Amino acid sequence: MYDLEQVRNVIRKAGGVARTADFNAIGYTNSAVSNMCKQGLIVRLRSGYYGLHQPLLQEQREEDIIAQLFPDGIVCQDSALYYYGYSDRTPLEWHLSFPRTVTRSRFEVSYPPVRYYMVQQNIFDIGRSEGLWNSVQLMVYDRERVICDCFKRKMQIDSEMFAKAVNAYAADDKKNLANLSQYAKILRVYNKVTELMEVILNG
Repeated sequence: MYDLEQVRNVIRKAGGVARTADFNAIGYTNSAVSNMCKQGLIVRLRSGYYGLHQPLLQEQREEDIIAQLFPDGIVCQDSALYYYGYSDRTPLEWHLSFPRTVTRSRFEVSYPPVRYYMVQQNIFDIGRSEGLWNSVQLMVYDRERVICDCFKRKMQIDSEMFAKAVNAYAADDKKNLANLSQYAKILRVYNKVTELMEVILNG
């Protein structure tokens, strides 16, 4: 038999995501942890990381789980657009960027849903900044990097979403056109960015 309240406390004290070592520390063997998963007492989020069983898992904030499972990921694409108010479409998944050297098995996550993007190391850190999701700190690309990424994937997003993002950025008092120009050159979208932004800003 397992002390369910003790198990829950371990997960809660760990911020919602406990590692195998956390259970080992209170006397549960790896085999016991595996058995608790099989019995539905806890949920394996990914290898070596566990959360509360359903429906308690749904009560845990997704941002807390993301912060613990992927501290090296950077919020990007649709999630970043929504964060800055450049899109009114709530993403169904967390969009996160990682260096291409990251092991892909890390993304075999049962909850929350994640869409990952593998980015070349030389451009991975461009625009890296910090943001808060319900007081949880996560890395997120800044406004300029997010807009440049919109231009890079213009053929993959619909025209309405693209137009709203670009126009919202142009109207944003916190925009930094110098950084936008700098990033656009590095990311090879300079001509596309400057041509359209000049039209919008000088409209």
